[in-house]
Amino acid sequence: MRIVLFGVGIAAVAVAAGSGVATAGVPVAQPDQGRVGVVLSHEETVAVADGPIPAVISMFVPLSRMGAGLQPNTTIYRDDKGGVHASLRQVIMEAGDHPDGNVAVFFNAPGTHGGRVLDVYQNWG
Repeated sequence: MRIVLFGVGIAAVAVAAGSGVATAGVPVAQPDQGRVGVVLSHEETVAVADGPIPAVISMFVPLSRMGAGLQPNTTIYRDDKGGVHASLRQVIMEAGDHPDGNVAVFFNAPGTHGGRVLDVYQNWG
């Protein structure tokens, strides 16, 4: 549970500090799935991608413990087993590069979601 609370705190600080606006995304709680998260606006997604937060999160959460829900028309490489070969910044930045793109970031409770701590989902038109 500490990981989830720590992650949510980082996400809230990241959005508030990175976006320069009073909003901090739309919080999402999915207790039945053992996770909480935040849906970022396009502006917040761009701000987070351009800031230090992806690198800071990657210092605490290894890439092997992150999952990425990529759009079908992504340019990010995915291997035959579905493994995503990109950094957290690249996943967020690709969504931000689309005029209507954004991301949803979820922090998973320990022992759920195949051992992943963090899941990032891209979204654009």
